[in-house]
Amino acid sequence: MDAGESVMSQQYSIEQIPKNLDKIFQEIEQGESVQITQQGQQVAVILPAAEYQRLLHKKPGFWEAVERFRQEIMEEGTDIDPDEVWKDVRDMSSGRAMIL
Repeated sequence: MDAGESVMSQQYSIEQIPKNLDKIFQEIEQGESVQITQQGQQVAVILPAAEYQRLLHKKPGFWEAVERFRQEIMEEGTDIDPDEVWKDVRDMSSGRAMIL
């Protein structure tokens, strides 16, 4: 199973756990998550260890990484002169002659 691929999870009430513990562990070992309910409401989810690690160490998306970088720069400050950084980026010549 690929990371991010989800398998339909099974659902057990708290009362059903003791008599189905072996089955629950088999489902988890097969990569399925297991929902635990109490009085019809979901109270917990048991995940396979690999899925838990994937969620725990999820890499930030592009925009989140940019925002984090901006925040770090604002906190640390910088002595970068934008005019100096970008001075050679644009050719300021008039370009080639054109006949219209």
